[in-house]
Amino acid sequence: MDTLLTAEIAANAPRYRRRSSTFIDGIHDVSVDEGNMAPAQLYSTMSGRLFHSGRIAIVMVGLPARGKTHICVSMARYLQWLGVKTRIFHLGDYRRATVGEGGQVPQDYFYPNASPTSVMLRQKILKKCREDIYAWLNHENGQVAIYDAVNPTAAGRRALAKEFAKHDVQTLYLESFVDDEEILKENARNVKISSPDFHGMDPNEAAERYLARINTKIPVFETMQEEELNYVKMINAGQAFFYNNVSFNYLSHRIVFYLTNLHIKSRTTFFVRAGVATEEDSYKADAPLSEEGKSYALKMTETLLRHREQERKQLSERAGQEVPLRPLTVWTSTRLRTIQTGDPLKEKGYKVRQRSQMSQINPGVCEKLSERAIRSLYPEEVEKHELDPYHHRYPRAESYHDLAVRLEPIILELEREQNDLLIIAHESVLRVLYAYLMHCSTRDIPKLKFPRDEIIEIIPAAYQNDAKRIHIPGLDPSTVPGSPEDIRILVPGSPPGAGLPAIPGLSTPTESGAAESSAPVSITVARPPEKVVNTAKEMVADKVADED
Repeated sequence: MDTLLTAEIAANAPRYRRRSSTFIDGIHDVSVDEGNMAPAQLYSTMSGRLFHSGRIAIVMVGLPARGKTHICVSMARYLQWLGVKTRIFHLGDYRRATVGEGGQVPQDYFYPNASPTSVMLRQKILKKCREDIYAWLNHENGQVAIYDAVNPTAAGRRALAKEFAKHDVQTLYLESFVDDEEILKENARNVKISSPDFHGMDPNEAAERYLARINTKIPVFETMQEEELNYVKMINAGQAFFYNNVSFNYLSHRIVFYLTNLHIKSRTTFFVRAGVATEEDSYKADAPLSEEGKSYALKMTETLLRHREQERKQLSERAGQEVPLRPLTVWTSTRLRTIQTGDPLKEKGYKVRQRSQMSQINPGVCEKLSERAIRSLYPEEVEKHELDPYHHRYPRAESYHDLAVRLEPIILELEREQNDLLIIAHESVLRVLYAYLMHCSTRDIPKLKFPRDEIIEIIPAAYQNDAKRIHIPGLDPSTVPGSPEDIRILVPGSPPGAGLPAIPGLSTPTESGAAESSAPVSITVARPPEKVVNTAKEMVADKVADED
Protein backbone atom coordinates (compact mmCIF):
# COMPACT_ATOMS: atom_id res chain seq x y z
CA MET A 1 0.00 0.00 0.00
CA ASP A 2 2.89 2.37 0.79
CA THR A 3 4.31 1.75 -2.70
CA LEU A 4 1.02 2.71 -4.34
CA LEU A 5 0.68 5.80 -2.14
CA THR A 6 4.17 6.92 -3.12
CA ALA A 7 3.30 6.33 -6.77
CA GLU A 8 0.16 8.43 -6.41
CA ILE A 9 2.11 11.33 -4.91
CA ALA A 10 4.83 11.12 -7.57
CA ALA A 11 2.36 10.83 -10.43
CA ASN A 12 0.55 13.99 -9.38
CA ALA A 13 3.62 16.04 -8.52
CA PRO A 14 4.05 19.35 -10.43
CA ARG A 15 7.30 18.14 -12.03
CA TYR A 16 5.34 15.26 -13.56
CA ARG A 17 2.50 17.35 -14.99
CA ARG A 18 4.49 19.01 -17.69
CA ARG A 19 3.53 19.88 -21.25
CA SER A 20 5.03 16.73 -22.72
CA SER A 21 6.51 13.46 -21.61
CA THR A 22 10.14 14.56 -21.86
CA PHE A 23 10.21 18.36 -22.19
CA ILE A 24 13.76 18.46 -23.53
CA ASP A 25 13.73 19.67 -27.12
CA GLY A 26 11.64 20.61 -30.11
CA ILE A 27 10.83 17.02 -31.03
CA HIS A 28 9.38 16.18 -27.62
CA ASP A 29 7.25 19.26 -27.23
CA VAL A 30 4.61 21.17 -29.17
CA SER A 31 5.19 24.87 -29.65
CA VAL A 32 2.97 27.13 -27.58
CA ASP A 33 2.98 29.62 -30.46
CA GLU A 34 -0.25 28.53 -32.15
CA GLY A 35 0.12 31.11 -34.93
CA ASN A 36 3.49 29.78 -36.07
CA MET A 37 3.08 27.27 -38.91
CA ALA A 38 5.51 24.40 -39.39
CA PRO A 39 8.28 24.75 -42.00
CA ALA A 40 6.57 22.60 -44.68
CA GLN A 41 2.95 23.07 -43.58
CA LEU A 42 0.69 23.77 -46.57
CA TYR A 43 -2.43 25.01 -44.76
CA SER A 44 -4.00 25.38 -41.33
CA THR A 45 -7.39 24.46 -39.88
CA MET A 46 -9.52 25.65 -36.98
CA SER A 47 -9.08 22.31 -35.20
CA GLY A 48 -5.35 22.18 -35.87
CA ARG A 49 -5.72 18.77 -37.54
CA LEU A 50 -4.70 18.21 -41.15
CA PHE A 51 -5.50 15.92 -44.10
CA HIS A 52 -9.05 15.10 -42.82
CA SER A 53 -7.49 12.14 -41.06
CA GLY A 54 -8.87 12.27 -37.54
CA ARG A 55 -6.81 11.12 -34.57
CA ILE A 56 -4.20 8.39 -34.77
CA ALA A 57 -2.27 6.51 -32.08
CA ILE A 58 0.99 4.98 -33.31
CA VAL A 59 1.85 2.20 -30.87
CA MET A 60 5.45 0.98 -30.84
CA VAL A 61 6.18 -2.73 -30.40
CA GLY A 62 9.56 -4.31 -29.82
CA LEU A 63 12.21 -5.22 -27.28
CA PRO A 64 14.81 -2.63 -26.15
CA ALA A 65 17.84 -1.97 -28.41
CA ARG A 66 15.61 -2.33 -31.50
CA GLY A 67 15.64 1.37 -32.38
CA LYS A 68 12.08 2.17 -31.24
CA THR A 69 12.91 5.55 -29.75
CA HIS A 70 14.94 6.53 -32.82
CA ILE A 71 11.93 5.66 -35.00
CA CYS A 72 9.59 7.62 -32.70
CA VAL A 73 11.73 10.76 -32.82
CA SER A 74 12.23 10.50 -36.60
CA MET A 75 8.49 10.12 -37.20
CA ALA A 76 7.68 13.02 -34.89
CA ARG A 77 10.27 15.21 -36.61
CA TYR A 78 8.83 14.47 -40.06
CA LEU A 79 5.17 14.87 -39.06
CA GLN A 80 5.83 18.11 -37.18
CA TRP A 81 7.77 19.37 -40.22
CA LEU A 82 4.53 18.85 -42.21
CA GLY A 83 2.51 20.63 -39.53
CA VAL A 84 0.82 17.55 -38.04
CA LYS A 85 0.40 17.99 -34.28
CA THR A 86 2.42 15.08 -32.94
CA ARG A 87 3.60 14.14 -29.48
CA ILE A 88 5.64 11.23 -28.13
CA PHE A 89 4.61 9.53 -24.88
CA HIS A 90 7.53 7.48 -23.53
CA LEU A 91 6.22 4.97 -21.00
CA GLY A 92 9.64 4.96 -19.35
CA ASP A 93 9.14 8.60 -18.32
CA TYR A 94 5.96 7.67 -16.45
CA ARG A 95 7.65 4.72 -14.77
CA ARG A 96 10.55 6.93 -13.61
CA ALA A 97 8.20 9.62 -12.30
CA THR A 98 6.14 7.03 -10.43
CA VAL A 99 8.97 5.20 -8.68
CA GLY A 100 10.79 8.46 -7.95
CA GLU A 101 14.40 9.49 -8.44
CA GLY A 102 16.76 6.57 -7.87
CA GLY A 103 13.87 4.16 -7.40
CA GLN A 104 13.59 0.76 -9.04
CA VAL A 105 10.58 -1.26 -10.15
CA PRO A 106 10.15 -4.74 -8.62
CA GLN A 107 12.26 -7.51 -10.17
CA ASP A 108 9.19 -9.21 -11.69
CA TYR A 109 7.72 -5.94 -13.04
CA PHE A 110 8.06 -7.00 -16.71
CA TYR A 111 7.03 -10.64 -16.17
CA PRO A 112 3.61 -11.81 -17.45
CA ASN A 113 3.05 -13.73 -14.18
CA ALA A 114 4.15 -10.85 -11.95
CA SER A 115 3.08 -10.48 -8.33
CA PRO A 116 -0.19 -8.59 -7.57
CA THR A 117 1.79 -5.58 -6.30
CA SER A 118 3.81 -5.38 -9.53
CA VAL A 119 0.67 -5.80 -11.64
CA MET A 120 -1.10 -2.98 -9.79
CA LEU A 121 1.93 -0.71 -10.14
CA ARG A 122 2.22 -1.52 -13.84
CA GLN A 123 -1.48 -0.85 -14.46
CA LYS A 124 -1.29 2.44 -12.59
CA ILE A 125 1.64 3.64 -14.72
CA LEU A 126 -0.09 2.52 -17.92
CA LYS A 127 -3.32 4.23 -16.91
CA LYS A 128 -1.58 7.53 -16.21
CA CYS A 129 0.22 7.48 -19.56
CA ARG A 130 -2.95 6.69 -21.50
CA GLU A 131 -4.94 9.34 -19.65
CA ASP A 132 -2.39 11.90 -20.83
CA ILE A 133 -2.70 10.59 -24.40
CA TYR A 134 -6.49 10.97 -24.34
CA ALA A 135 -6.29 14.40 -22.71
CA TRP A 136 -3.89 15.62 -25.40
CA LEU A 137 -5.93 14.19 -28.28
CA ASN A 138 -9.30 15.33 -26.90
CA HIS A 139 -8.56 18.67 -25.26
CA GLU A 140 -5.42 19.99 -27.00
CA ASN A 141 -6.43 19.07 -30.57
CA GLY A 142 -3.57 16.62 -30.93
CA GLN A 143 -3.62 14.48 -34.07
CA VAL A 144 -0.89 11.83 -33.79
CA ALA A 145 0.10 10.35 -30.42
CA ILE A 146 3.16 8.07 -30.49
CA TYR A 147 3.12 5.57 -27.63
CA ASP A 148 6.67 4.33 -27.01
CA ALA A 149 6.70 1.08 -25.03
CA VAL A 150 7.56 -2.62 -25.43
CA ASN A 151 3.92 -3.86 -25.71
CA PRO A 152 5.14 -7.49 -25.72
CA THR A 153 1.95 -9.59 -25.80
CA ALA A 154 -0.75 -10.05 -28.42
CA ALA A 155 -3.50 -10.01 -25.76
CA GLY A 156 -2.29 -6.65 -24.44
CA ARG A 157 -2.15 -5.16 -27.94
CA ARG A 158 -5.69 -6.32 -28.76
CA ALA A 159 -7.00 -4.83 -25.52
CA LEU A 160 -5.19 -1.55 -26.23
CA ALA A 161 -6.69 -1.32 -29.74
CA LYS A 162 -10.20 -1.80 -28.30
CA GLU A 163 -9.55 0.86 -25.66
CA PHE A 164 -8.39 3.39 -28.28
CA ALA A 165 -11.39 2.55 -30.49
CA LYS A 166 -13.77 3.47 -27.62
CA HIS A 167 -12.21 6.95 -27.70
CA ASP A 168 -12.57 7.16 -31.51
CA VAL A 169 -8.81 6.93 -32.01
CA GLN A 170 -7.42 4.90 -34.91
CA THR A 171 -4.54 2.63 -33.98
CA LEU A 172 -1.48 1.81 -36.05
CA TYR A 173 1.07 -0.59 -34.54
CA LEU A 174 4.70 -0.37 -35.55
CA GLU A 175 7.03 -3.22 -34.63
CA SER A 176 10.80 -2.97 -34.97
CA PHE A 177 11.83 -6.62 -35.32
CA VAL A 178 15.57 -7.32 -35.23
CA ASP A 179 17.19 -10.76 -35.22
CA ASP A 180 20.49 -9.69 -36.80
CA GLU A 181 23.07 -9.96 -34.01
CA GLU A 182 25.36 -7.32 -35.55
CA ILE A 183 22.57 -4.73 -35.68
CA LEU A 184 21.57 -5.54 -32.09
CA LYS A 185 25.13 -5.15 -30.83
CA GLU A 186 25.61 -1.89 -32.76
CA ASN A 187 22.38 -0.46 -31.31
CA ALA A 188 23.38 -1.51 -27.82
CA ARG A 189 26.87 -0.02 -28.23
CA ASN A 190 25.63 3.25 -29.71
CA VAL A 191 22.74 3.94 -27.34
CA LYS A 192 22.37 1.73 -24.31
CA ILE A 193 25.82 1.08 -22.83
CA SER A 194 26.29 4.68 -21.69
CA SER A 195 24.39 3.51 -18.60
CA PRO A 196 26.49 3.71 -15.38
CA ASP A 197 26.03 -0.08 -15.08
CA PHE A 198 28.53 -0.55 -17.91
CA HIS A 199 30.99 2.24 -17.16
CA GLY A 200 34.58 1.35 -18.10
CA MET A 201 33.60 -2.00 -19.62
CA ASP A 202 34.68 -3.23 -23.06
CA PRO A 203 31.94 -2.04 -25.50
CA ASN A 204 31.38 -5.47 -27.06
CA GLU A 205 31.17 -7.20 -23.66
CA ALA A 206 28.84 -4.47 -22.39
CA ALA A 207 26.56 -4.88 -25.41
CA GLU A 208 26.34 -8.66 -24.89
CA ARG A 209 25.61 -8.25 -21.17
CA TYR A 210 22.93 -5.66 -21.86
CA LEU A 211 21.16 -7.89 -24.40
CA ALA A 212 21.33 -10.83 -22.01
CA ARG A 213 19.82 -8.67 -19.24
CA ILE A 214 16.94 -7.74 -21.53
CA ASN A 215 16.17 -11.40 -22.22
CA THR A 216 16.07 -12.00 -18.46
CA LYS A 217 13.91 -8.99 -17.61
CA ILE A 218 11.44 -9.47 -20.49
CA PRO A 219 11.31 -13.25 -20.97
CA VAL A 220 8.09 -13.29 -23.03
CA PHE A 221 7.73 -11.38 -26.28
CA GLU A 222 5.25 -12.20 -29.04
CA THR A 223 5.93 -10.75 -32.47
CA MET A 224 2.94 -9.21 -34.24
CA GLN A 225 0.70 -11.65 -36.13
CA GLU A 226 -2.75 -10.29 -35.22
CA GLU A 227 -4.67 -10.28 -38.50
CA GLU A 228 -7.40 -7.92 -37.22
CA LEU A 229 -4.99 -5.11 -36.27
CA ASN A 230 -3.39 -2.40 -38.41
CA TYR A 231 0.36 -2.82 -38.19
CA VAL A 232 3.69 -2.37 -39.92
CA LYS A 233 6.62 -4.64 -39.13
CA MET A 234 10.06 -3.20 -39.88
CA ILE A 235 12.51 -6.09 -40.13
CA ASN A 236 16.24 -5.70 -39.40
CA ALA A 237 16.53 -1.92 -39.63
CA GLY A 238 14.51 -1.57 -42.84
CA GLN A 239 15.79 -4.58 -44.80
CA ALA A 240 12.18 -5.69 -45.25
CA PHE A 241 8.67 -4.49 -44.36
CA PHE A 242 5.41 -6.30 -43.71
CA TYR A 243 2.07 -4.50 -43.73
CA ASN A 244 -1.31 -5.60 -42.46
CA ASN A 245 -4.63 -3.72 -42.97
CA VAL A 246 -2.98 -0.27 -43.17
CA SER A 247 -5.69 1.41 -45.23
CA PHE A 248 -7.73 3.74 -43.04
CA ASN A 249 -6.79 7.27 -44.25
CA TYR A 250 -4.38 9.45 -46.20
CA LEU A 251 -2.19 10.35 -43.24
CA SER A 252 -1.63 6.71 -42.31
CA HIS A 253 -0.43 6.03 -45.86
CA ARG A 254 1.87 9.05 -45.62
CA ILE A 255 3.31 7.69 -42.38
CA VAL A 256 3.85 4.23 -43.88
CA PHE A 257 5.55 5.75 -46.95
CA TYR A 258 7.89 7.66 -44.65
CA LEU A 259 8.68 4.51 -42.68
CA THR A 260 9.71 2.69 -45.87
CA ASN A 261 12.40 5.35 -46.29
CA LEU A 262 13.60 5.09 -42.68
CA HIS A 263 16.32 2.94 -41.16
CA ILE A 264 17.98 2.78 -37.74
CA LYS A 265 21.58 2.26 -38.83
CA SER A 266 24.12 4.83 -37.70
CA ARG A 267 25.46 7.29 -40.28
CA THR A 268 26.70 10.87 -40.38
CA THR A 269 25.60 13.81 -42.54
CA PHE A 270 27.95 16.66 -43.51
CA PHE A 271 26.86 20.09 -44.79
CA VAL A 272 29.21 22.35 -46.73
CA ARG A 273 28.86 25.47 -48.85
CA ALA A 274 29.74 25.57 -52.55
CA GLY A 275 32.92 27.43 -53.53
CA VAL A 276 33.11 31.03 -54.79
CA ALA A 277 31.95 31.47 -58.41
CA THR A 278 33.24 33.90 -61.05
CA GLU A 279 29.88 35.72 -60.97
CA GLU A 280 29.03 35.34 -57.31
CA ASP A 281 26.14 37.81 -57.31
CA SER A 282 24.27 36.26 -60.26
CA TYR A 283 21.54 33.63 -59.91
CA LYS A 284 20.76 33.25 -63.62
CA ALA A 285 24.35 33.05 -64.87
CA ASP A 286 25.13 29.68 -63.21
CA ALA A 287 28.80 30.64 -63.25
CA PRO A 288 31.72 28.22 -62.73
CA LEU A 289 34.09 28.33 -59.77
CA SER A 290 36.71 31.05 -59.62
CA GLU A 291 40.33 30.24 -58.79
CA GLU A 292 39.52 30.90 -55.11
CA GLY A 293 36.56 28.52 -55.44
CA LYS A 294 38.73 25.74 -56.89
CA SER A 295 41.26 26.21 -54.09
CA TYR A 296 38.42 26.04 -51.55
CA ALA A 297 37.13 22.78 -53.05
CA LEU A 298 40.55 21.13 -52.65
CA LYS A 299 41.00 22.35 -49.05
CA MET A 300 37.46 21.33 -48.10
CA THR A 301 38.04 17.84 -49.53
CA GLU A 302 41.34 17.46 -47.70
CA THR A 303 39.81 18.63 -44.39
CA LEU A 304 36.79 16.31 -44.68
CA LEU A 305 38.78 13.20 -45.53
CA ARG A 306 41.30 13.90 -42.75
CA HIS A 307 38.49 14.39 -40.23
CA ARG A 308 36.73 11.15 -41.22
CA GLU A 309 39.98 9.19 -40.86
CA GLN A 310 40.60 10.72 -37.41
CA GLU A 311 37.10 9.75 -36.29
CA ARG A 312 37.61 6.22 -37.62
CA LYS A 313 40.80 5.85 -35.58
CA GLN A 314 39.08 7.12 -32.44
CA LEU A 315 36.20 4.69 -32.97
CA SER A 316 38.68 1.82 -33.47
CA GLU A 317 40.42 2.70 -30.20
CA ARG A 318 37.12 2.71 -28.30
CA ALA A 319 36.00 -0.57 -29.88
CA GLY A 320 39.37 -2.27 -29.26
CA GLN A 321 39.51 -3.46 -32.86
CA GLU A 322 39.98 -2.03 -36.35
CA VAL A 323 36.75 -0.39 -37.60
CA PRO A 324 36.39 0.11 -41.36
CA LEU A 325 35.65 3.56 -42.77
CA ARG A 326 31.99 3.90 -43.71
CA PRO A 327 31.27 4.64 -47.40
CA LEU A 328 30.68 8.29 -48.32
CA THR A 329 28.11 9.54 -50.84
CA VAL A 330 28.14 13.13 -52.15
CA TRP A 331 25.05 15.11 -53.19
CA THR A 332 25.21 18.39 -55.11
CA SER A 333 22.61 20.51 -56.85
CA THR A 334 22.64 20.86 -60.65
CA ARG A 335 24.24 24.31 -60.33
CA LEU A 336 27.73 24.40 -61.81
CA ARG A 337 29.44 25.79 -58.69
CA THR A 338 28.22 22.90 -56.49
CA ILE A 339 29.13 20.29 -59.09
CA GLN A 340 32.65 21.68 -59.44
CA THR A 341 33.05 21.89 -55.65
CA GLY A 342 32.47 18.12 -55.55
CA ASP A 343 34.87 17.34 -58.42
CA PRO A 344 37.94 16.67 -56.17
CA LEU A 345 35.91 14.00 -54.34
CA LYS A 346 34.70 12.54 -57.62
CA GLU A 347 38.29 12.30 -58.85
CA LYS A 348 39.12 10.30 -55.71
CA GLY A 349 36.44 7.75 -56.60
CA TYR A 350 33.54 8.92 -54.43
CA LYS A 351 30.03 8.65 -55.84
CA VAL A 352 28.58 12.12 -56.60
CA ARG A 353 24.88 12.56 -57.36
CA GLN A 354 23.24 15.72 -58.71
CA ARG A 355 19.83 16.68 -57.28
CA SER A 356 17.82 19.35 -59.09
CA GLN A 357 15.63 20.00 -56.02
CA MET A 358 18.69 21.29 -54.15
CA SER A 359 19.09 24.42 -56.29
CA GLN A 360 19.36 27.61 -54.27
CA ILE A 361 16.43 29.87 -53.43
CA ASN A 362 15.31 32.02 -56.38
CA PRO A 363 15.71 35.76 -55.55
CA GLY A 364 13.32 36.82 -58.35
CA VAL A 365 13.33 40.53 -59.19
CA CYS A 366 15.76 41.24 -56.33
CA GLU A 367 18.69 39.64 -58.13
CA LYS A 368 21.70 42.00 -58.23
CA LEU A 369 19.70 44.82 -56.59
CA SER A 370 21.21 46.66 -53.64
CA GLU A 371 19.36 47.00 -50.37
CA ARG A 372 18.68 50.68 -51.13
CA ALA A 373 17.21 49.79 -54.53
CA ILE A 374 14.97 47.09 -53.08
CA ARG A 375 13.66 49.45 -50.40
CA SER A 376 13.01 52.12 -53.00
CA LEU A 377 11.33 49.89 -55.60
CA TYR A 378 9.42 47.52 -53.32
CA PRO A 379 8.73 49.25 -49.97
CA GLU A 380 5.57 47.23 -49.31
CA GLU A 381 7.36 43.95 -50.02
CA VAL A 382 10.19 44.94 -47.67
CA GLU A 383 7.68 45.58 -44.91
CA LYS A 384 6.07 42.16 -45.43
CA HIS A 385 9.48 40.49 -45.53
CA GLU A 386 10.51 42.02 -42.22
CA LEU A 387 7.31 40.72 -40.60
CA ASP A 388 7.77 37.14 -41.85
CA PRO A 389 11.08 36.45 -43.65
CA TYR A 390 10.32 32.72 -43.81
CA HIS A 391 6.99 32.76 -45.66
CA HIS A 392 7.29 36.01 -47.60
CA ARG A 393 8.36 35.91 -51.23
CA TYR A 394 9.45 38.86 -53.36
CA PRO A 395 7.94 39.21 -56.87
CA ARG A 396 8.88 36.22 -59.06
CA ALA A 397 10.98 34.83 -56.20
CA GLU A 398 10.80 31.87 -53.82
CA SER A 399 10.25 31.95 -50.09
CA TYR A 400 11.95 29.64 -47.62
CA HIS A 401 8.58 27.89 -47.28
CA ASP A 402 8.57 27.24 -51.05
CA LEU A 403 12.08 25.85 -50.72
CA ALA A 404 11.10 23.56 -47.81
CA VAL A 405 8.20 22.11 -49.83
CA ARG A 406 10.50 21.63 -52.84
CA LEU A 407 13.03 19.78 -50.68
CA GLU A 408 10.62 17.15 -49.31
CA PRO A 409 11.82 14.42 -51.77
CA ILE A 410 15.37 15.21 -50.65
CA ILE A 411 14.34 14.81 -47.00
CA LEU A 412 12.89 11.36 -47.71
CA GLU A 413 16.06 10.32 -49.54
CA LEU A 414 18.10 11.77 -46.69
CA GLU A 415 16.31 9.39 -44.32
CA ARG A 416 16.83 6.47 -46.72
CA GLU A 417 20.57 7.01 -47.27
CA GLN A 418 22.65 4.48 -45.33
CA ASN A 419 26.12 5.74 -46.25
CA ASP A 420 27.74 8.78 -44.69
CA LEU A 421 26.51 11.74 -46.72
CA LEU A 422 28.10 15.03 -47.79
CA ILE A 423 25.70 17.70 -49.09
CA ILE A 424 27.27 20.52 -51.10
CA ALA A 425 24.72 23.27 -51.62
CA HIS A 426 23.87 26.94 -51.35
CA GLU A 427 23.45 28.41 -47.88
CA SER A 428 19.66 28.71 -48.26
CA VAL A 429 19.35 24.95 -48.95
CA LEU A 430 21.63 24.08 -46.04
CA ARG A 431 19.49 26.21 -43.71
CA VAL A 432 16.35 24.24 -44.52
CA LEU A 433 17.96 20.78 -44.37
CA TYR A 434 19.79 21.63 -41.13
CA ALA A 435 16.52 22.92 -39.67
CA TYR A 436 14.82 19.62 -40.48
CA LEU A 437 17.47 17.48 -38.78
CA MET A 438 17.90 19.80 -35.78
CA HIS A 439 14.24 20.87 -35.50
CA CYS A 440 14.67 24.63 -35.83
CA SER A 441 11.65 26.93 -35.96
CA THR A 442 10.58 29.02 -38.94
CA ARG A 443 11.73 32.11 -37.04
CA ASP A 444 15.28 30.77 -36.90
CA ILE A 445 15.73 29.24 -40.36
CA PRO A 446 16.41 32.50 -42.30
CA LYS A 447 19.03 33.50 -39.69
CA LEU A 448 21.15 30.31 -39.71
CA LYS A 449 24.73 30.95 -40.83
CA PHE A 450 26.99 28.54 -42.70
CA PRO A 451 30.37 30.24 -43.24
CA ARG A 452 32.56 28.69 -45.91
CA ASP A 453 35.38 27.87 -43.52
CA GLU A 454 33.30 25.25 -41.70
CA ILE A 455 31.91 21.81 -42.41
CA ILE A 456 28.85 21.05 -40.28
CA GLU A 457 28.61 17.44 -39.12
CA ILE A 458 25.25 16.05 -37.94
CA ILE A 459 25.52 12.96 -35.74
CA PRO A 460 22.25 11.05 -35.25
CA ALA A 461 21.21 10.21 -31.68
CA ALA A 462 18.18 8.55 -30.13
CA TYR A 463 16.56 11.62 -28.58
CA GLN A 464 18.20 14.59 -30.31
CA ASN A 465 20.78 14.84 -33.10
CA ASP A 466 24.15 16.38 -32.28
CA ALA A 467 26.02 18.88 -34.47
CA LYS A 468 29.74 19.58 -34.77
CA ARG A 469 31.74 22.32 -36.56
CA ILE A 470 34.87 21.29 -38.47
CA HIS A 471 37.13 24.20 -39.38
CA ILE A 472 38.63 24.41 -42.90
CA PRO A 473 42.03 26.13 -42.52
CA GLY A 474 43.86 28.28 -45.03
CA LEU A 475 40.92 30.15 -46.59
CA ASP A 476 40.84 33.83 -47.58
CA PRO A 477 38.52 35.49 -45.02
CA SER A 478 36.80 37.45 -47.81
CA THR A 479 35.33 34.19 -49.15
CA VAL A 480 33.95 33.07 -45.78
CA PRO A 481 30.79 35.18 -45.07
CA GLY A 482 27.26 34.38 -46.23
CA SER A 483 26.22 34.24 -49.88
CA PRO A 484 25.34 37.54 -51.56
CA GLU A 485 22.45 35.85 -53.38
CA ASP A 486 20.52 35.79 -50.10
CA ILE A 487 17.87 38.46 -49.78
CA ARG A 488 19.24 40.24 -46.72
CA ILE A 489 16.96 43.14 -45.84
CA LEU A 490 18.13 44.83 -42.67
CA VAL A 491 15.79 45.94 -39.94
CA PRO A 492 15.23 49.73 -40.16
CA GLY A 493 17.66 51.58 -37.95
CA SER A 494 20.37 48.91 -38.02
CA PRO A 495 23.90 50.16 -38.70
CA PRO A 496 25.41 49.77 -42.16
CA GLY A 497 27.02 46.39 -42.69
CA ALA A 498 24.99 44.73 -39.92
CA GLY A 499 23.93 41.23 -40.82
CA LEU A 500 21.27 38.89 -39.57
CA PRO A 501 22.00 37.57 -36.08
CA ALA A 502 23.48 34.12 -35.75
CA ILE A 503 21.84 31.22 -33.99
CA PRO A 504 23.76 30.42 -30.79
CA GLY A 505 26.03 27.45 -31.32
CA LEU A 506 26.10 27.59 -35.13
CA SER A 507 27.89 30.84 -36.01
CA THR A 508 31.65 30.84 -36.27
CA PRO A 509 33.53 32.30 -33.26
CA THR A 510 35.97 34.12 -35.58
CA GLU A 511 33.43 35.14 -38.19
CA SER A 512 32.82 38.68 -36.98
CA GLY A 513 36.53 39.30 -36.52
CA ALA A 514 37.28 38.15 -40.05
CA ALA A 515 34.55 40.34 -41.50
CA GLU A 516 35.90 43.46 -39.77
CA SER A 517 39.51 42.91 -40.76
CA SER A 518 40.75 45.62 -43.11
CA ALA A 519 43.41 43.44 -44.74
CA PRO A 520 42.43 39.86 -45.61
CA VAL A 521 44.80 37.41 -43.97
CA SER A 522 44.75 33.71 -44.79
CA ILE A 523 44.03 31.60 -41.71
CA THR A 524 46.35 28.58 -41.82
CA VAL A 525 45.92 27.25 -38.27
CA ALA A 526 43.24 24.57 -38.03
CA ARG A 527 40.86 24.68 -35.08
CA PRO A 528 39.87 21.33 -33.56
CA PRO A 529 36.30 20.11 -34.25
CA GLU A 530 33.87 21.95 -32.00
CA LYS A 531 30.59 20.52 -30.79
CA VAL A 532 27.52 22.74 -31.23
CA VAL A 533 25.92 23.46 -27.85
CA ASN A 534 23.17 20.92 -27.19
CA THR A 535 21.94 20.17 -23.68
CA ALA A 536 19.41 17.54 -24.76
CA LYS A 537 21.91 14.68 -24.59
CA GLU A 538 22.74 15.38 -20.95
CA MET A 539 19.08 15.83 -20.06
CA VAL A 540 18.16 12.34 -21.29
CA ALA A 541 21.11 10.54 -19.73
CA ASP A 542 18.74 8.66 -17.43
CA LYS A 543 16.72 7.34 -20.37
CA VAL A 544 19.30 5.65 -22.57
CA ALA A 545 19.30 2.37 -20.64
CA ASP A 546 15.52 2.04 -20.61
CA GLU A 547 13.83 -1.33 -20.70
CA ASP A 548 10.49 0.17 -21.82
